Amino acid sequence: MTTAFFSHDDCKKHNMGPEHPESPERLSSILAYLADTNLQQELDWVRPEEITRDQLLTVHPESYLHQLDLMQPTRGRVFTDPDTAMMPDTLRAAKLAAGGNVQAVDMVMSSQVTNAFVCARPPGHHAERAKSMGFCFYNNIALAAMRALTFHHLERVAIVDFDVHQGNGTVDIVSGDERILMCSSFQHPFYPHSHVHRQADNIVNAPISADCSAAEYRKTVEAAWLKKLQDFRPQLVLISAGFDGHRLDPMAELNLETEDYRWLTEMLVSVAHDHSNDRIISTLEGGYHLKALAEGVAAHLEVLNAVY
Repeated sequence: MTTAFFSHDDCKKHNMGPEHPESPERLSSILAYLADTNLQQELDWVRPEEITRDQLLTVHPESYLHQLDLMQPTRGRVFTDPDTAMMPDTLRAAKLAAGGNVQAVDMVMSSQVTNAFVCARPPGHHAERAKSMGFCFYNNIALAAMRALTFHHLERVAIVDFDVHQGNGTVDIVSGDERILMCSSFQHPFYPHSHVHRQADNIVNAPISADCSAAEYRKTVEAAWLKKLQDFRPQLVLISAGFDGHRLDPMAELNLETEDYRWLTEMLVSVAHDHSNDRIISTLEGGYHLKALAEGVAAHLEVLNAVY
């Protein structure tokens, strides 16, 4: 089997402005880099479909979805918070990104592919149950988790978030749900300045200090996560894959290199191999230095695609 790669050109139509770091060029840089490698031919390319309203309702209340519908402009931009703007194509892109995550779960759970990477935007892990923020509107990884739990009737799903910013939205949604173990690493103190301190037992935080070395990062993350994940025995591993902890990224102050993302992926692949029949769905979150982002995604995909 293969790695499914979900991508849709309409995800590049969402544009929050020429100076905004969460730009269409993020996807373009990844696709251009893959075109220069053998990976492009080795992946199973899938065009996602929009998520349905009923699927969105497994995570977000109707009142919030209706609010987003009302806010979407017919021209120009409307800001939902100081960092997050909606334009006429925003919700189409967001529904494709969310839909890709749901489809990825279906394809992996039906053994059509071994694992999947959803290369779409806007990202999702800052979107809380009823609040958009941090460039995010729908919580893609939480929607994937709920699809696995409610439609495929899994009993244990792991979410691992290695974005440099904590996935506060995912914590808001899954906190206290014993069917989900969420492990995350993030620079601290740092945006979004929430959901860091004592959480429910199913939330495993690994806060990282600014300027932490890559070696210390690896040591901290492995100590915080690995035994918890092995003991939990997840039937599916979901990854919020943010590549903004790279030393070149302008949005943070960590010192990771491309090889650290390879290492992270290898660790999670080993957990999935032991407990999840190799089943992994990964979705793109942050990463704002275009070259570092593309190289990180390629390393991530190389490990996923080596699983047979």
